[in-house]
Amino acid sequence: MAGRRSSLGFLGMFGRSGDLRQLDAALRGADLHPALVPEGVKLTIVNLMKDRWPDEPPAQAYPDVARLFSYCIAGPEAFERSNGLRNRLDAERRIEAALETGDSFDAQIVLMTLHAKLISAAVVERYGLNAD
Repeated sequence: MAGRRSSLGFLGMFGRSGDLRQLDAALRGADLHPALVPEGVKLTIVNLMKDRWPDEPPAQAYPDVARLFSYCIAGPEAFERSNGLRNRLDAERRIEAALETGDSFDAQIVLMTLHAKLISAAVVERYGLNAD
């Protein structure tokens, strides 16, 4: 069986796929405007989600992924101002766990943000991240 494909849309004739629309909405919910994220990065995120949840990512997965991604881009202080202390602490716990395990889904999100050069310098410094 062929896997689901994500679609960016084309000249207004074809609409964006549901997974990209859900990710865009989740990014807005995490106070990150989707237009600030390159389409290739969003496609990578939904493809990582498809790898983790082969049938269909659950609806609650999109906000969880968007919050971690937003934390990586905004940095701790800006993220907390928009999303609250609880969400900041949760994102930090997830990053710490990702660094310990190495090849987890959250680690892939953090690494992808680093390679895309979207990550906050404060996050890079705080966790000693590098792209090697």
